[in-house]
Amino acid sequence: MILLITGASHTGKTALAQKLLEKYNYPYLSIDHLKMGLIRSGNTRLTPVSDDRDLTAYLWPIVREMVKTAIENKQNLIVEGCYIPFDWQKDFESGYLENIRYCCLIMSEEYIRSHFDDIKRYANIVEERMEDDWYTIEHALEDNAEMLALARKHNVNYILVEDKYEISIEL
Repeated sequence: MILLITGASHTGKTALAQKLLEKYNYPYLSIDHLKMGLIRSGNTRLTPVSDDRDLTAYLWPIVREMVKTAIENKQNLIVEGCYIPFDWQKDFESGYLENIRYCCLIMSEEYIRSHFDDIKRYANIVEERMEDDWYTIEHALEDNAEMLALARKHNVNYILVEDKYEISIEL
C-alpha cells in the first residue's frame, strides 16, 4: 500500500505521516527531505524558494518512480509533501493505481481565521522548520483556497479541516 499525502503548507502532512508510521510501521518519504538533499548536493539549480511548479516538475518524476519501485517490491510507503501534482493518476497504469491511496489536506477559511496562531505554533511539531515569517494568514488563506479549488477540479480525495483539527486515516 502506498499513501500519498499532499496539501497546502502547514496543514500537517508530516505530522500525519509520522502518526501513521507509528501506528502501522510504514516508512515515509518526506519530499522536502528529498528536495533539500538534491539541492544541497548540487544535483539541481533549483533552490528551497524556487517556484512550486518548477519543484514539482523536477521532484515528481523521481518520487513517481520510487512509488512504482515500492509497489513492484510489495512494500508499503507513505509519501508526504506538497510536490505531488493533482493529476498524479495519469502517471500510473491500473495495476499500480490499485495500490495507491491519495489524500490532500486542506484547511477551511474559517478554520484558518480561528486557529492561525495554533497553525503557526504546531509548525515544528515533527521537525524544525526554517524561519517561516513568510507564512502569513493571507498566504494560508490563498494557498488553502487554491488547493481546495484544484482538488475539486481534479476530483481527488481531500480532507477539509473545518472545526477541529482531527485527521485520521485507516490503512
